[in-house]
Amino acid sequence: MSTPFLSDGSPESPERLSGPPVALIDLLDRLLTGGAVLTGDLVLSIADVDLVHINLRAVIRSITADEPAPWTRAPDATAGTSFDDRPTAPRR
Repeated sequence: MSTPFLSDGSPESPERLSGPPVALIDLLDRLLTGGAVLTGDLVLSIADVDLVHINLRAVIRSITADEPAPWTRAPDATAGTSFDDRPTAPRR
């Protein structure tokens, strides 16, 4: 069995890796209560040549009646165009 290492190369102690068990429902409740922003990059490269670069961004949060989703609100006169007013590409 190998010893886990940190990104700086120092060995990680097994005590720091383990913690109290958390139920999945509790984890989801904490995540949706506070919200989370997930970001990441996916790069496909061959021979040190980047062929595909994808930026990933996601916002996870709960939506309530007090704070509805921003794309369901009526457009504000000073805010510009709403989500539904944007031009779309012609279909072929």
